[in-house]
Amino acid sequence: MAALIKGLKFVPQLTNRGSAVLYVSSRNHWNKDFKPAPFPQTKEQREAAAKKYNLLPEEYKPYADDGFGYGDYPKLPTVGAEMKDNFYPYDFPELKRNFNEPLHADADLYGEDRYSQPDTPRFANSTYFLSFFGVMAGWFILYYWLEDKKMFRPVLPKQYPADGKTHYTFETK
Repeated sequence: MAALIKGLKFVPQLTNRGSAVLYVSSRNHWNKDFKPAPFPQTKEQREAAAKKYNLLPEEYKPYADDGFGYGDYPKLPTVGAEMKDNFYPYDFPELKRNFNEPLHADADLYGEDRYSQPDTPRFANSTYFLSFFGVMAGWFILYYWLEDKKMFRPVLPKQYPADGKTHYTFETK
């Protein structure tokens, strides 16, 4: 850790700008004060918003101005992290994203440890329904077939050495 701190002291001397470390450290944190600008009305505002989010103007499509508060934030395609290429050289391979890449508005839902919307489902919906109802029908048939064959614990009444005599036990009658 001390070597890292000493190394950071030499970075301004190695670069012609002394604020390089400050710039990088300020660009890589969560900006809790971020608020998107108002919904773009003109073509110039749309181009400025596209540049702000590092998108081409023809790729930039904002969310509809329906009062949810997305403002000029771009409406990105829903692509889960597990649908992205594993072998692409990402800047942040743990998150499968590049530096300054805009996040989806619902990015917290689409990580690799969460839900991922695939391109096409693996099976048709009829297959899912048939397998569910097939398993339920199997259990239903087993239940009614074995209903009269109850399982019980085979226990006989307590046996005493001689009938007719009083045997003292600690049980209450």
